[in-house]
Amino acid sequence: MAGIISFFANLDRNIAFVIQNYGVGTYLILFAIIFLETGIVLAPLLPGDSLIFVSGTLAAQGLLNVFLLFALLSLAAILGDSANYWIGHYLGARFFKKSRLFSRKYFDRAHEFYEKHGGKTIVIARFIPIIRTFAPFVAGIGRMNYARFLFYNIFGGILWVFIFLFAGFYFGTLSFVQKNLALVILLIIIISLLPAIIEFLRIKLGKNK
Repeated sequence: MAGIISFFANLDRNIAFVIQNYGVGTYLILFAIIFLETGIVLAPLLPGDSLIFVSGTLAAQGLLNVFLLFALLSLAAILGDSANYWIGHYLGARFFKKSRLFSRKYFDRAHEFYEKHGGKTIVIARFIPIIRTFAPFVAGIGRMNYARFLFYNIFGGILWVFIFLFAGFYFGTLSFVQKNLALVILLIIIISLLPAIIEFLRIKLGKNK
């Protein structure tokens, strides 16, 4: 846990180190991290929001090209969610068929939910760490219409990258942010997790009434 906290706290230095040692290859490394964070359901702890924000701050310093980052990271986010969807789509029916804990009714409920509310869920989930890794996977399990999923996937992916990348690009020039970047990264993580924490507490407190 201490190692994870240290990694996030020094994310700017870690990326700067990668830039120094890998040059243009840094773009591929960042692409791979965002793709894995959104595309592999077993990799929800990889940096997402904070990584994009810090990449924007480094772009503001002239170390990276912000427009190339925007194109590549948006593509990584879109392809990642699509891969996650198809993994869930492929494994979903097999999982419910073999599982003794989950019956077919849960599969049907997942499908019904994502057909009704899936669009906004895919977009909103982009901004909530961990949840964004599971949302496309569950959408695939629920067999959400793929054309509809793809539309919200593209919209959400571009919006997510745009907000955090250009926020980092703009605010990264401010002396306060440059001096307190570790604190800013921590705040981004906390704010991103708040909706999930609030919802968890609401359900937990509701059950105790």
